[in-house]
This record gives sequence, structure tokens and C-alpha cells, in this order.
Amino acid sequence: MINGEVLKQAIISSANNINSQKEKINDLNIFPVPDGDTGTNMSMTISAAAAALEEYDGANAGEVAGIAASAMLRGARGNSGVITSILFRGFAQGLKDMEEVNGKNLAAALGIGVDGAYKAVMKPAEGTILTVARMAYEAGVEAAKENPEVEFVWQAICDKANDALAITPELLPVLKKAGVVDAGGKGLCAIFEGMLSVIKNGVVIEYSGAREKTTIENYESAAAEFDDDIRFTYCTEFIVGRDPEVTADPEELKDYLQTIGDCVVVVNDDEIIKVHVHTENPGYVLTKGLEYGQLLTVKVENMKEQHKNAKASNTTKKAEKETFAPAEPTEKFGFVAVAAGEGMKNLFKDLGCNNVVSGGQSMNPSTDDIYEAILATPAEYVFVLPNNKNIILAAEQTIPMVTDRKVIIVPTRTIPQGMTAMINFDPEISAESNAQLMMEAAHNVGTGLVTFAARKSEFGGMKIKEGDIIALENGKLTISEKNTFKALIKLAKSMVKRNSSFITLIYGADVTDEEAEKAYEELREKFGSHTDISLIKGGQPVYYYILSVE
Repeated sequence: MINGEVLKQAIISSANNINSQKEKINDLNIFPVPDGDTGTNMSMTISAAAAALEEYDGANAGEVAGIAASAMLRGARGNSGVITSILFRGFAQGLKDMEEVNGKNLAAALGIGVDGAYKAVMKPAEGTILTVARMAYEAGVEAAKENPEVEFVWQAICDKANDALAITPELLPVLKKAGVVDAGGKGLCAIFEGMLSVIKNGVVIEYSGAREKTTIENYESAAAEFDDDIRFTYCTEFIVGRDPEVTADPEELKDYLQTIGDCVVVVNDDEIIKVHVHTENPGYVLTKGLEYGQLLTVKVENMKEQHKNAKASNTTKKAEKETFAPAEPTEKFGFVAVAAGEGMKNLFKDLGCNNVVSGGQSMNPSTDDIYEAILATPAEYVFVLPNNKNIILAAEQTIPMVTDRKVIIVPTRTIPQGMTAMINFDPEISAESNAQLMMEAAHNVGTGLVTFAARKSEFGGMKIKEGDIIALENGKLTISEKNTFKALIKLAKSMVKRNSSFITLIYGADVTDEEAEKAYEELREKFGSHTDISLIKGGQPVYYYILSVE
């Protein structure tokens, strides 16, 4: 039997062990794209539990499991981190109210977590962390029948986890081709082995480095902030109620706005025209808008003044994690999006998002980050747009955490999908109908990404070197080039079809305005005859360009 103090030290040991191994685990990621690395996400998730347990001085095993599970749920990052937190939630449920536990108790509790993890994943795949957890649990149950002592059972769990890890390449051909085991499974083995060191030998594995507490601050410095050279002063947005007697095409309005500003977005239907533009002359913008009908809403903000005030209030930190103040649900609908880069955050706010959580590829926000943003959204129904496939599961964990408003996850996997989902929101229909409408619209958007190879790889018949420029079309790696411009143009040629109507080019932190203008002009020359093309300064890290095609 072990008590809560032993279980506490076992969890701390597991956090230290995976922290020490996280870079090796990250290196197992076979896709060359910079991503929310598995080892980092898992180590940060369980480190949240270790940090919470350091303040606990009791000896109740059930209480320790509950504290760990709660902290991991809130600190969970990425799919692998969320699955890890669900496994430990099983310990909390299975060990509840137990002062001391034996091996049979631990195996049964792990089984609760395994069942929850399989249910949480929409399409559970074998050859992943799920396989390792399931086979380890099954071995634990069998071992407990022979000997219920904790040391015996947990040794069996660890041994089988490693055996399961070894066969993951046989279950997932992509792993076998790359010659690696599953990264999430390897991380889970490191966690189990860290616990075994305490359970069997009473030794807490030490970690010499500083425990990481967040990814957002670590990566935020890579995201572009507005510098003093803001091209246009005024962020101007308005909605025009369309005059049925006016026959002018709203595209003419868009063409005009592009001559006097940037970050132009013009969306219209039969009744309204919604406009966003950065300009030096908001009066010209509004006057032009009046040609199409009456102004229903108007907002003009001085971006240079905002930037100056922001710098004055934050002289010591360039990248401080945003804080969200709780708000009562006074409105019917509200929105939370996940995005990185000041331009992208402002764009989502301009599209109607109440709060934008910092995050995206390579910097997955925690469940708690999303939860706080939801509570700060003053609405009865809060739509959450993760905008990244590795953030969806973390977002879904907030649903049972929120009790005073309804949380609806719109599982957008890319920034363009999130933008299109927001544009297609209809305040006149129900929340459930909107969720379906928004996701249907998102599915019709093609997403292209230009980034760099984070590691050497061979993918799709292409030999890729670390640092090469690569392009992805709807998640599939299709292009490897030596410079971003060539990669972007090749990507656009592949994505833009004869029936394509809209192209949006979003450029990131590492692309200059001049480079972006060159790319924009090239797209206009090649596709401008049959498509509407917009250029937006997103300032996002990781991706040089994000290309949206509808």
C-alpha cells in the first residue's frame, strides 16, 4: 500500500523525468513542420500537477490524485497533454476518498482514465499514446490478480507500456517509414517510469533545469508586435445597411479602399456591407460607404495612440500573458478565438470576437487559458474557435468547467477556417444552427501555409533539410523550396481553381511589408482577373504566409 505522500512524490518524479526527456521526445515528431511539440506539451501538463502538489502537505492518496487531475486539466496543452490529463482524471475518480491504495486500485483507476481518453478522441487511432495506455492498463489488471502490491503492479504497467511503445511503428505505417516510435507513447512511458522510481525505490528523479510554466511567454517574443512604424493611423470599421436602389458593386468600394489603406476586409450580403480598413482618412472611407446606404455602426480607433499607451504601460515586458477579467453573461452570443500575432488578434476582434487567446502552432494555449477567456466573454452562448487541430481537444475540456453559460466549440483547424466561420455567423438564428452553419462554411475554405522545416525529414517522396522552406495545402505537405516567394506562388497555383472567388494573403512576423506587397502583386497578376484578392498584415510567428482560398 502507498499513501498520498508517496503518490505525490511519484507524480513530481514523473514530471521531472519527462522534463528531462522532452527534447528527445520532441525529436520523435515525424512531420517537419514546427508544431506544438509532444514532449513539451506533456511535460508542461504534468508539471502543472507537480507545482500544485508542492503546496499539499497531507497524506491522503485520493486528495493527491484529485489535486493533480484538477491542475492537469487546467494546464493541459495540445492533444497529447489533454490525453495525459484525462488519464490522471481516471486516478482522481478511481482513488477518490482512499487514504491508501494498492496496485489493484491503481490499475483500475488507470482503466477509468483509458476509457475516458478513448471517448474523448473523435477518431482514436492505434499506434499512439492511447495504445500504450490501454495495453499498460490491461497488464496492470492481470498483474494485480497475481499480486496486488503496488510495486509489482506498477512494474508490470511500465514494462507493458514499453512493449506497447515498441510496436507502435507496426500499427502506424507512417511511424515505421520514419523509423521512430510514437512520441506521445514515449512521453507516457517517461511519466510511468518517473512514478516507478518512487514507488519501487523511494527515489524522486531530479531535474536540474527550471520547470517551464507556460509556452505563450516563451514564444510570444517571436510574434510580431506593432512597432513605431505603423503604416496607417486609424482602424476604421462600419456596417452599411444597403440601399436597394443603389446598384453599385461593393467590390468597387473594396477597390477604392485598397488605394487609401490596407488590411481591407469587405463582406456583403443582400442587406448589409461590413467594412474594415486601416487608413489615414477615415472620413473618406465613411463618405464612400454612404454611397451604398445608411451607416448602421461606426468605430474608428487611433492605432498609433493605442500602441503608445500600450508601450508606456508595459516597459519591462515585451510579451506579457494577457489577463481576462470575468464578466457576467449580459449578451446572447459571444466569441473566443485562438490566434498569434497582433495583426491576427486585431482581425479576429474586428470580426466580432470578444476575446482572443494567444496561441497557435508551436505554442498551444492551456485549457485554463481558454477557460479564462470564456468567463471573460459576457454572453449566454460562447463560441470558441481553436483555429488549430492540436488545440481543439483542449478547448473541448472547458465545456464541463463552465456552468453559467453555454460553451460551443466550433472545431476550426486553421486561421482561414476561423475567419470564414466568424464572417458567416448569423445573429438571427439559434446557437446550434450557427455552429453548424459556421463549420459548413469553414469546410469550404482552402488553407495554404508557408513555413520552414523544423527538422530533417523525408515526406511524400521529398527529402527535406532542416531550414528548408515548405508549403502545406490543407494540411498536406506539397512543396519544398529555397525561398518563401517561390513556395507561395507554387502553392497558390496549386490551390486557386477556375471557380475560386476569394484569396486572402496573410503575412507574418518575418515578412517585410515590401516582400508582402511583391507577393500580393504577383497574385493579382496571375489570378486577379477572376478572383478578389486581399492582403492582411497578420504578424503571426512560424508561418511566413497563410493563404486562404474560397
